[in-house]
Amino acid sequence: MNFDDLQARLQEAGKAGTPLRVTGHGSKDFYGEAPRGEVLSTLALNGITAYEPSELFISVLAGTPLADVEARLAQQRQRFAFEPPRFAGGPGGSGTVGGMVAAGLSGPSRAALGSVRDHLLGAVLINGRGELLNFGGTVMKNVAGFDVSRALAGSMGQLGLIAEVTLKVLPLPAAGATLRFDLAQSAALQALNAWGGQPLPIEASAWWDGALVLRLAGAQAAVEAATARLGGDLIPAELAEPFWTGLRDQSDEFFVGAERAVAGGARLWRLSLPSTAPELKLHGEQLIEWGGAQRWVVTPLEPAAVREAAAGAGGHATLFRALDKGCGAFAPLSAPLAAIHKRLKASFDPHGVFNPGRLYPHL
Repeated sequence: MNFDDLQARLQEAGKAGTPLRVTGHGSKDFYGEAPRGEVLSTLALNGITAYEPSELFISVLAGTPLADVEARLAQQRQRFAFEPPRFAGGPGGSGTVGGMVAAGLSGPSRAALGSVRDHLLGAVLINGRGELLNFGGTVMKNVAGFDVSRALAGSMGQLGLIAEVTLKVLPLPAAGATLRFDLAQSAALQALNAWGGQPLPIEASAWWDGALVLRLAGAQAAVEAATARLGGDLIPAELAEPFWTGLRDQSDEFFVGAERAVAGGARLWRLSLPSTAPELKLHGEQLIEWGGAQRWVVTPLEPAAVREAAAGAGGHATLFRALDKGCGAFAPLSAPLAAIHKRLKASFDPHGVFNPGRLYPHL
C-alpha cells in the first residue's frame, strides 16, 4: 500500500463518515480509551527512508517495527534517547514507529534527555480530507510557526494518519554506572531534588519499595567522579541493564505485580507532578521515576481520590491500566482546553473518522 492508496481510502471514509481505527501492532490498544472503528493498518508502510548518522536524524515510515529501527541505530552506536517503551503486540510485534509517536510515551531517561515530542523533527500526515501534508524537516531550525509535527506526539492518531516521521537520534553514552541507595520515599525525593540542582550526569532514576536507583551516563571522567561523590552501592552492568530495560518496557517486578492487581480490580495510575511535590500518602504500591515527576500508583482507591491527590500536588493523573475506564483515561480538560482540542480535531479531521474517542469520548 502506498500513499496514494491510503489517500483514496481516507477520502472514501470521509465521504461515508466511516470511523477508522488506525493501528500497527496494536501494542498500545490498552492505552487511552478503547479503540473503535474499521481497522486501518499501517504495517504496509515499512522502511527507513533516510538515515544520516553524522547529522543525527532518521526518517522512517510509520508502520516500521520499532525494534528494526533501534537495531539499525545500534549498528552506528546511536539510539532514541527518550527510550520509548516496547509493549507486546500482535502478532509478536513490540510496537511501530507511528504508534510510538501517536502514544507519545517515553522511558526512564525522559527527564534528562527529553520526550518523544522533543525529538520529533518532521512528519508526513494524511488528513481527514485525504490530503498529504508535510511538516518540519531534518533539523530544529526548519520549524517555523505552529509546529504541527510535534502536536502529533501523544495525539493518539486523532489528527490524521501518520505516514512518515523524522526523528533526532543521539550517540550512545561513552560510559555509564548504576547506583543503589536504601532510602524511604520522602528521603529519596529530597535527595533527587538536591542532586537535580547539581552538575551530575544523572540520566535516569527509579524509587520503589525502599530503594532508590540512579543511572549515570556521559563521559568516563564525569561518571567516575559522580560515582565517587554520590556513594551508594555500585550495581554490576549485567544486573543493571536488565533492570533498566524492564523499567523501560514495563516488564519488571512492579509492573508485573500491577497487572495482577489490575486483573483483581485495582487500577494502575500514571501521575505527572512537579518533581518537587512531596510524598503522596496514597494506599497501594508506588514507583517513582523522572526525579519525582512521574509516579506510578497501583491502588483500589476510587478515581476521584487519586485525581484529587494529583491535582492537590500540582499535577494530573492518567488511568493507565484498568478493567473499567468509565471514569475516563485522561484527566478532564478545562473548557478552554477542550475548545482548542475540538478546533484542532475539526481542522485536521473534519469528518471525525480518525480513532474516535481515543483521547476523550466526546472527541
